[in-house]
Amino acid sequence: MTSTARIFDQPADQAIWDDLVAATPSGHILQSWAWGALKARFGWRVQRLAVGSAGAQVLYRSLPAGLGTIAYVPKGPLADLFDPSALQRLLEAIQPVARKQRAICLKIEPHLEDDAALAGRLQTLGFRPSPQAVQPRRTILVDLDAEPETLLKRMKQKTRYNIRLAARRGVIVRAGNETDLPDFYKLMETTASRDGFGIHSHAYYQTAHRLFVPSGYGHLLLAEYQGQLLAGLVVFALGNTACYMYGASSDEGRNLMPTYLLQWEAMLWARAQGCHLYDLWGVPDEEEATLEAQFTHRSDGLWGVYRFKRGFGGRLVRTLGAWDLVYASGRYRLYTLIVDWLNRRQTG
Repeated sequence: MTSTARIFDQPADQAIWDDLVAATPSGHILQSWAWGALKARFGWRVQRLAVGSAGAQVLYRSLPAGLGTIAYVPKGPLADLFDPSALQRLLEAIQPVARKQRAICLKIEPHLEDDAALAGRLQTLGFRPSPQAVQPRRTILVDLDAEPETLLKRMKQKTRYNIRLAARRGVIVRAGNETDLPDFYKLMETTASRDGFGIHSHAYYQTAHRLFVPSGYGHLLLAEYQGQLLAGLVVFALGNTACYMYGASSDEGRNLMPTYLLQWEAMLWARAQGCHLYDLWGVPDEEEATLEAQFTHRSDGLWGVYRFKRGFGGRLVRTLGAWDLVYASGRYRLYTLIVDWLNRRQTG
């Protein structure tokens, strides 16, 4: 490892690390200390390091069939990709540990908008587009730098109407605490069953709550009607961006539009934290014209949430996506074949 690399692995380093993430223009909650701590408790190994002003929280996960591991930098690295020398020094610091962990590649998903020049920089450094993304490539960002009434005016008329309808009909949104997690998890199970997606264990959400909420980096919001829990969400915030991370709703009371009021209250909370953007976290990776033409008759995958998210007056954004720097070409080729086979099974 280069002599200039600093390792962050002690509890006293947490505040320093999070300050680095928050100060980096492309810093993201998935590079926060708490996110690494969460993943470390559920099967990942964590390495945090910085070289000069560039840094990365690297997560390592074992692959099946003895292939080794994946070294993964979620929504990172914390680096100026237009400064290839700084990024190169960071990559040189990561490589010895990655190889010791038998990593077949270093996978990064920069928290930056899609840009041909940036993609070219990554290719110059040896990266190639990855066959496997972890985070959704396309999302909707809501600009919070306005008064609440202006934010409401930017929304689709139906969304604005539903927010006010929920409040008018008596839906109450309150902050949740750890004692509410069992009921929130039941909502998650209901939503997963109804909409056909996977969820984490109850212990995972409990751990996330303990790591993010007391520190002020997270907030659990619950929507109730006459004492009955109808919906809930978890929002995370660090630096200038808040992210809608987990959401769930009951099969009952949907006509009361509780999820609309929940998102609105989450935006107000994020605004109060000093965030400038609210990330609605994941829509289909299609151009806006395609999304607008097809959302009324598609509900598969992320299509089911696009209709809902599009109403909040945000901007459709596509990120750089996932890129791999290959360390072990033979094992990597086998990995790509497996990923391709799994993708074809899912779409076939």
